[in-house]
Amino acid sequence: MNKQIWTLTCLFCLAGVSSLAERLPNIVIIYADDVGYGDIGCYGATAVDTPAIDQLAVNGIRFTSAYATASTCTPSRYSLLTGRYAFRNKNAVILPGNAPLIIDITQSTLPSVLREQGYSTGLVGKWHIGLGNPTEPLDWNELIAPGPKEVGFDYSYHMAATGDRVPSVFIENGRIVGLDSSDPVTVNYLEAVGDDPTGISHPEMLKTQADEQHAKTIVDGTSRIGWMSGGEDARWTDEEMPDVFLNKAIEFVEENKEEPFFLFYAMHENHVPRIPHPRFRGSSSLGVRGDAVVQMDWSIGRLMETLKENGLSENTIVIFSSDNGPVLYDGYYDGARELNGDHKPAGPWRGGKYSVWEGGTRMPFILSWPGTVEPGLSDALISQVDLLASLAALTGAELPQEEALDSQNLSDALFGKSEDGRDYLIQQGVKMEAIRKGPWKYIPEGDVTNRGSIGKFYTNTITPPGALFYLPEDPGEANDVARIYPAKVQELRALLDAEVGDNTARQSDREELGGAVRN
Repeated sequence: MNKQIWTLTCLFCLAGVSSLAERLPNIVIIYADDVGYGDIGCYGATAVDTPAIDQLAVNGIRFTSAYATASTCTPSRYSLLTGRYAFRNKNAVILPGNAPLIIDITQSTLPSVLREQGYSTGLVGKWHIGLGNPTEPLDWNELIAPGPKEVGFDYSYHMAATGDRVPSVFIENGRIVGLDSSDPVTVNYLEAVGDDPTGISHPEMLKTQADEQHAKTIVDGTSRIGWMSGGEDARWTDEEMPDVFLNKAIEFVEENKEEPFFLFYAMHENHVPRIPHPRFRGSSSLGVRGDAVVQMDWSIGRLMETLKENGLSENTIVIFSSDNGPVLYDGYYDGARELNGDHKPAGPWRGGKYSVWEGGTRMPFILSWPGTVEPGLSDALISQVDLLASLAALTGAELPQEEALDSQNLSDALFGKSEDGRDYLIQQGVKMEAIRKGPWKYIPEGDVTNRGSIGKFYTNTITPPGALFYLPEDPGEANDVARIYPAKVQELRALLDAEVGDNTARQSDREELGGAVRN
């Protein structure tokens, strides 16, 4: 018996599981974008239907205290893949579409660890962790590297950053899909390139009007952040993007079904621009924001059907979560805030994307492994940063002591054998970190950044000694009890400072909404 199977056998014998698959389980992480705790039916949503995700919860464990490490996308993705909090890397902030790779290719990552254990590893969907070498100009028309391959993915089909950032092309295994060499791509975030119309110069061409930041080069009737020229044949169609990614995810599963595989299915829904396929228009009462969630759920359902059709359901771990909390207006005037009604996208929690309030980082999180993991509900405190150490342990991998610094092996909690999760975790917002330990949440003095309902960023100022909340009785973080429990404040502040340092120094050292820009 090889080492991996022996390790898995021992693990589940100790856990009291009587059955064991003949090989290491497949692993699929479905990572939504800007989808909040309250956007999913099994977490309380009524204005949008999510039957496929709800069925995952019926078949698996639904977690109520699971967190992304940050309330914005690049930091969360960095943490999930590396097992490190993003604040440890000064470049792990929201990146422009032409930023260099921010992961050190010599360090262990989730895909590289699983690949060493014999897994075929695949990325489909959103990347947004940078591409290329920081010391060299990036030529989009040649092999684009380093990128997903260099951090452990055997196969990749992805966008460079987000749908609202250029370049608006798909990249497969390091090369732009459908690129005509006589029409080279140029990307710039500092100054205009080419003569393509922009949202400012030609607003009549737009499907949806946008703010000034999102009003640069128009691609497929939508203006983006940044300027792009060339690559006309390679540019994507927004409405078709979900089907393109879904089909690539299905292809990866079917092509690798004979051996263990790891698929990171990083969906774009419901990040802006929200332009769902016409067949999903009107499928919710929330306008295009809700329609995008319905579209996402349908795609997940199709992927689950693929697993079933190929006899893989019972030997595949499926994890569903999101990269950060929800946002209504985020640069495009698409009606999301006007049509939101009584829907609570963050559920009972305060805040959303960009903030350290609970709604910014407390995520829907479901783990399904039919026949092995008993369905149920768990309030164990877990973080996405723990997936690396936990899945490494599951598959028998050994992580060097200096790798995955912040990742903890929470296999027992993840697979429903214990309610004991983390002792505490760090929550990162824009220019601000907070800490949760048990039922307590502490936010140090400083400015908590929020995206307002009218689109402007605003701050809630926390004064000394910081704010303390008892979450079981105060999910809305409305009642600051810091002055009532000074000892608890002192305890949590000491833990926070030990992890991330002095808050005042941190605030002056970090850009608010973007990282370094290169031409």
